[in-house]
Amino acid sequence: MVKETAYYDILCVKPTANNDELKKAYRKLALKYHPDKNPNEGERFKNISQAYEVLSNPEKRKLYDAAGEQGIKEGGTGGGGGGFSSPMDIFDMFFGGGMGRGRQREKKVKDVIHQMSVSLEELYNGTLRKLALQKHVICSKCEGQGGKKPPEKCPTCRGTGMQVRIQQLGPGMVSQVQSMCGDCRGQGERINPKDRCKTCEGRKVVKDRKILEVHVDKGMEDGQKVVFAGEGDQEPGLEPGDIIIVLDEKEHDVFRRVGNDLTMQMHISLVEAICGFNRPIKTLEENRTIVITTIPGEVIRNAEVKCVLGEGMPQYKNPFEKGRLLVQFMVDFPDKIPLDHIPQLEKILPPRSEIIIPDDSEECQLVELDRSQRRRQNNSMYDEDDDEGPGGRQHVQCQAS
Repeated sequence: MVKETAYYDILCVKPTANNDELKKAYRKLALKYHPDKNPNEGERFKNISQAYEVLSNPEKRKLYDAAGEQGIKEGGTGGGGGGFSSPMDIFDMFFGGGMGRGRQREKKVKDVIHQMSVSLEELYNGTLRKLALQKHVICSKCEGQGGKKPPEKCPTCRGTGMQVRIQQLGPGMVSQVQSMCGDCRGQGERINPKDRCKTCEGRKVVKDRKILEVHVDKGMEDGQKVVFAGEGDQEPGLEPGDIIIVLDEKEHDVFRRVGNDLTMQMHISLVEAICGFNRPIKTLEENRTIVITTIPGEVIRNAEVKCVLGEGMPQYKNPFEKGRLLVQFMVDFPDKIPLDHIPQLEKILPPRSEIIIPDDSEECQLVELDRSQRRRQNNSMYDEDDDEGPGGRQHVQCQAS
């Protein structure tokens, strides 16, 4: 059990979330609430980055689960404590410099990041997607100068781009308030209104519509980036930024991807579990169906997992090699069996184990739980050991026949 769940709640994940789930949650939230996209959500972005920094570090996460946020602030053994990194540093580290901060910002326009939703079928088969974006390009009319004459230093802020106002707080007490210069809009220079370029109105750049062809290769993964170098916004005197497309995998109705493996659940009847079956599976490949079959005499246990080699996801840049298809069988038991069938079943099925009942024992009757009670009980039974419950991790070994 964890002491606090605040960091998990910030990332919208459960305390049992693994590293992949944490990464996916952080990626979506960080892109959504980045200050460049949501200037009013700076504090939320900071909290998201702080929560991810702690939970993505095994030692810090262990300390947080045991002692909460206070334990992280106070520090602890094993290098789990201490302060927090800059939210922007975490973002840049996660996205490889994503929004173009720091020294890069002086030489290069900030990168533009877009999320593109892709289906599991598209990641399996590969696809070509066209994406229409708007970006800033240097005005061709004035060649990025902004007007007929070169810009002059703003006399209001003296080229600093900032204005300082003095506020009287009390007798002998004043404060300085710094704000962006309204005359030059923080640029430190301005163009005489009569000399401004009529095309860009002195902004030096104009909006342009760009259509990108995004190649999604076979085997690409959720969160993988496709970079279009130099295709981002332009500014005079700076290197153009990049456009970074981040793939966002949509949930599939049947399959779930785990690395290069695909997993699925299949419901079978009790007679199929005992007597065998043939079942078709429609694969992610278009117009292709495979058939799985049990060996005669083989009994399938409830929640048992078997695999089909070579029917998983193709490997990225090596698409002829594929992972496994893992199938978890869920046996649907009948609610009741007619009493006259029981003797016949007892003759066919393995005999009951002999049970010795003490003479002083008391007989009790089993009653059924209603649905809500059953759901709560199942959840509480599997909270302690996540690997044993339904939907928990399966330890599977596959052998080629």
